[in-house]
Amino acid sequence: MTFLSRCRIFPVETIRQRMTAMQTKLTLRVDEKLVRKARRYSKRSGKSISRLVADYLTLINAGEEMDERELTPRVRSLLGALAGGKVAEEDYRRHLEEKQR
Repeated sequence: MTFLSRCRIFPVETIRQRMTAMQTKLTLRVDEKLVRKARRYSKRSGKSISRLVADYLTLINAGEEMDERELTPRVRSLLGALAGGKVAEEDYRRHLEEKQR
């Protein structure tokens, strides 16, 4: 399975709407090196580590909900169309950057 075939894109507004107002504290045990990387990423992105984890968990949930929906015949016909493709993530990013120019 290629990177692109695993990707799903969800509007940020949709993700945030699915988040509930109730907040619960969660303790995670992760490698110290990963924590350092997460802190650097958090600083660059302007989001707290809690927000990053919550967004990721919401994406997982949104993906499961999408899987449960019935696909239209047209979408179903596209499943696996890119299987075996040799598209790297960097190529896709470059394509998107060129497209936005």
